[in-house]
Amino acid sequence: LSGHFLAEGRQATSEALRRPGTVIELIVADDSVGRHLDLLKTASDTGARIAAAPARAVTELAATVTPQGLVAVCQMVDVPASEALAGKPRLVVLCDQVRDPGNLGTVIRCADAFGADAVLVSRDSVDLYNAKTVRATTGSLFHLPLAVGVDLAKAVTLARDSGLQVFGADSRARRTIDQLAQSGELALPTMWVLGNEAWGLQPDHTALLDRLVALPLYGRAESLNLATAAAVFLYASA
Repeated sequence: LSGHFLAEGRQATSEALRRPGTVIELIVADDSVGRHLDLLKTASDTGARIAAAPARAVTELAATVTPQGLVAVCQMVDVPASEALAGKPRLVVLCDQVRDPGNLGTVIRCADAFGADAVLVSRDSVDLYNAKTVRATTGSLFHLPLAVGVDLAKAVTLARDSGLQVFGADSRARRTIDQLAQSGELALPTMWVLGNEAWGLQPDHTALLDRLVALPLYGRAESLNLATAAAVFLYASA
């Protein structure tokens, strides 16, 4: 349905139910009702509809290898970028042309774990509501402001207006995350811009940023997975 998406499993459903007005309907497999009575009661208390369905149908709806027999139909949670950056944010991440749903979901989970105030997703990135993205967030998409379809140039302007310095992750950069930590620059409010998994940040995009920052590697690995690198940058700023 337009304006709705699916969240599968106990963890995602539990977090969604904590956000008022988010869960529209809870669909439970008929052979799993006993395992989810607590969440069914919570959903009923919030006014959400509850429907039991054959286990096979719920499994197909969840589209996961290890279904838990529970799917929540949720209202979309994204907000405009201006709203996501309202107030005085201190840590924000912008995913620019990130195409892998697992990466985007894990970045959102990391942002939540390290206390970020918002996550922005560029208009040419993977869909926030892709089933794999939602699953990879493990419920974190219900915890912090998320903006989608964001124009990078406008986001950078909004970030600076909100008092954020804007750093881009780039393995070829001269300055490293260690150097910024030692200089005290990471203590300032920061928006991290993370580029595409294959080609990183495009030159015309890096030109918009305040600084490019590298993550030094001390072993023999050529590079790190995007979400893993994001976790280090966000932790360093947390």
